Amino acid sequence: MINYNYLTEFKLVAENDFDSWITESCNTEGFSIIELNYIFCSDDYLLKINQDYLQHDYLTDIITFDYVSGKNVSGDLYISIDRIKENAEEFNVSFDNELKRVMVHGVLHLMGYSDKSDAATAEMRAKEEEKIKLFHVEQ
Repeated sequence: MINYNYLTEFKLVAENDFDSWITESCNTEGFSIIELNYIFCSDDYLLKINQDYLQHDYLTDIITFDYVSGKNVSGDLYISIDRIKENAEEFNVSFDNELKRVMVHGVLHLMGYSDKSDAATAEMRAKEEEKIKLFHVEQ
């Protein structure tokens, strides 16, 4: 089950398309979704979570809380819509593309992918691109 929670004015269009895409992204890695909660929020909201739970005092685009068990994906993914907008401009990509990148980035973390080294980051970026392309495939 995938749930979408909105703490900003932002709303996903066609949630079912995102459900199919995220599910397929997990299935291609041999994982099944138990429960994913996407929480779309502001920079201020996510900064507070970063400070309170991770003791980090900086803005970020996503924070993922991992409840995975084996190949069963479960977690809470907090996404700052403010960061998505700013990053899209900075990286000269569409808001839609950046949103998908961040949404799947969190799921990839839940499936064990990391971005703690240059090599791991390169693998993560390749996986993000691979999964973004799945969004356009007929389900």
